Amino acid sequence: MAQKEKDFVKEIANIDTDFAQWYTDVVKKTQLVDYGPVKGTMVIRPYGYAIWENIQKELDTRFKATGHQNAYFPMFIPYSYLQKESEHIEGFAPEVALVTHVGNTPLAEKLVVRPTSETIICEMYSKWIESYKDLPVLINQWANVVRMEKTTRPFLRTSEFLWQEGHTVHATESEARKETLDMLAVYEEFAKTVLAIPMLVGRKTEKEKFAGAVETYSIEAMMLDGKSLQAGTSHYLGQNFAKPFDIKFLDSDGTHKHPYQTSWGVSTRLIGALIMAHGDERGLCLPPKIAPIQVVLIPIAAHKPGVLAATKKLATTLQKAGIRTKVDDSDQTAGWKFNEYEMKGVPLRIELGPRDIEGGVATVSRRDKAGQKTTIQISTLKKDVLALLDDIQTNMYIKAKVFMDSHIKQAKNMTELADAVNNKNFALSMWCGDTACEDKIKTELAATTRNMPFDQSPLGTQCVCCGKPAKTKVYFGKAY
Repeated sequence: MAQKEKDFVKEIANIDTDFAQWYTDVVKKTQLVDYGPVKGTMVIRPYGYAIWENIQKELDTRFKATGHQNAYFPMFIPYSYLQKESEHIEGFAPEVALVTHVGNTPLAEKLVVRPTSETIICEMYSKWIESYKDLPVLINQWANVVRMEKTTRPFLRTSEFLWQEGHTVHATESEARKETLDMLAVYEEFAKTVLAIPMLVGRKTEKEKFAGAVETYSIEAMMLDGKSLQAGTSHYLGQNFAKPFDIKFLDSDGTHKHPYQTSWGVSTRLIGALIMAHGDERGLCLPPKIAPIQVVLIPIAAHKPGVLAATKKLATTLQKAGIRTKVDDSDQTAGWKFNEYEMKGVPLRIELGPRDIEGGVATVSRRDKAGQKTTIQISTLKKDVLALLDDIQTNMYIKAKVFMDSHIKQAKNMTELADAVNNKNFALSMWCGDTACEDKIKTELAATTRNMPFDQSPLGTQCVCCGKPAKTKVYFGKAY
């Protein structure tokens, strides 16, 4: 690395030797977040929130295209609602925040500050659903939730975070199961085509499933330090909530039945995934489809006649093409600007100076290929920039996929499993299905089952832990 680059990154921890500090430095120095005054909370700053808005826009379009509608439910939930589904309350009890007083007056019933919304939404569904003609119910909510985590880190695990949660109701089990997998596929496609992050897709074990679900499915992303980040989940709830909340419908055969339900969600944790799947020693590296600024234009020698006007003209051309574009005509040096927008992960930088204008070209630098500069013709600027942004998006996915694939190791015994997960890899192994083996692996290796892939072609016949006959192929990994 050149000396000037070393000088620039000296305030960002070394990504190879202190990944955790590198992450903290990046989220702070790029002004994605700041720490809130209450332990474990974060203030999402405009640049970070712009990323979340782009995530919302992309996902919301997909949800509505599949027939879902947005609604909003209260964040305060009567404590008795959580008690209706015993497994659910047991799973969330350690993280639940309670409201016990209004002013100095004790409440007749404690209120839960929303950790998730199954209970209050089910209460409303019990009032709204009467007939099979009311089904299916396909509702999504964009909201905040509160889970009082003991150990927190911005975006990855905070006491309050933003998310979406889909909650659907169906007349038959087969419809609900199909919805569960359909929405899992929506998440996987979004992660691939928008976030440029490949995912491991599969079903969670009984130990790792959502509290109250019959089955939980997940998408798991590999971070650059070899750890897994659960990026999204889709739950088949069966009738586990319909029965205690007395949700019934009159079917076409004249009998009353309990419906089948699903829930599914992703959160601002996806921003953490973006940082840790694509970042480098210089900071963020954002895929064009999610970047708040897709192109930054830097006028070189802006004081010279015509330079700033020509730069703004190029910006207008790009903006009319729907490209998120910024002109930085501040009095900072060009070098400062180059470093600033590289650190913020802007996919494409265009420099325009007197010589460029004279030659009818602009100088272009790609963030995904640091240091690579090319020139493009001003006359074909829009077409060339759109093509470059598409190529950057594709290249970032391919790079992440190659990294993930090269860090998945098959492990047939505990020695091989330890070698894999202790050296920044996922392990793909056979497992007997016994929770005792899961617990042993977690205790000895600090690794957990991530999910069981849909492709269950066996890798062997024995459990990686106990050596007994194996039932399932599963991914193990250390995780956030």
